[in-house]
Amino acid sequence: MSNQPPADLWQLCDLQTPWCIHTAATLRIANHLQAGLSDVNELAAAAHCDAYALDCLLGYLASKGVFEQTAPGRYALNETARGLLDPGTLIGLDVDGFGGRMAYAWGTLPSYVRTGRPAYHERFGRGFWEDLEANPAIAAQFDALIGPAGHGLPNPNFDITGGWDSIQSVVDLGGGTGAMLAELLRVHPHLQGTLLDQPGTVARSTEIFEQAGVASRVTLCGQSFFDPLPPGAGLYLLRGILNDWPDAETVAILKRAAEAARPNGRVVVLKSVSPNGGSRTLTIEMVLLAGKHRTLDEFKPLVRQAGLEVVSAGPQAAYYVVECRPI
Repeated sequence: MSNQPPADLWQLCDLQTPWCIHTAATLRIANHLQAGLSDVNELAAAAHCDAYALDCLLGYLASKGVFEQTAPGRYALNETARGLLDPGTLIGLDVDGFGGRMAYAWGTLPSYVRTGRPAYHERFGRGFWEDLEANPAIAAQFDALIGPAGHGLPNPNFDITGGWDSIQSVVDLGGGTGAMLAELLRVHPHLQGTLLDQPGTVARSTEIFEQAGVASRVTLCGQSFFDPLPPGAGLYLLRGILNDWPDAETVAILKRAAEAARPNGRVVVLKSVSPNGGSRTLTIEMVLLAGKHRTLDEFKPLVRQAGLEVVSAGPQAAYYVVECRPI
């Protein structure tokens, strides 16, 4: 039996605190404070909101350690509140943008648990990917959140069988705006790279590749990874992709990768497979998309269905790395 004291269910069920933080972020209260405002009436005027309601919200957050109340009706930034100045944090919290998609999507959790299928459309009228396609501004925020602005620079340090000298070209499937591919090309100067994602997404990658100094070694490919892929590369990378998809779609993606990798290429999967025997947990991509985090034993049958075989799998410093070859 666990020696931990029993949890407080009401404390665990608290929705007030996260929604107050979301609201303060959406109203850019931290930015207004940084600009020199401190009186709640001035803050309310700048944020276009009700002064009494804002005073209540900030007073509550100050009691929780977010913001400091310096006098009745006057507020200041503290270390925690300064986190709301971070652009990546704001993307994830602003309910008027992509942060609202994630926040409100949690309201569809009962439908997901009952059926195992996403219910995003119940709240937003479309499936997740269709919603991004219909709302380019939201799609751009999603790209930013999963890119360097939200998650920082990805770690390109993982080993593959035979070493990187045996690979001349990499296709990053669903590689977003190119942060991972840019880091791989920077660390391995001999590599050529192809970034494959939706057209609007790859169009936002130019600055990242130029800043990394690798733009001359990159080809952009704006398409779906459910369509035939550029053939003949030495390595097809799927980093944090397959965990977004149910089994049928995962097999379809792997089949396309297997087709393109034949006869001598390989498919490397990061951030989607875990060692056998671990405990399950709930993640946002399950709610948004009915994605799955699979153990190695759960993943292997899908790999075989796709015409691949796992040739190595194991933990490394940054990732659990699964390497596959076409059968």
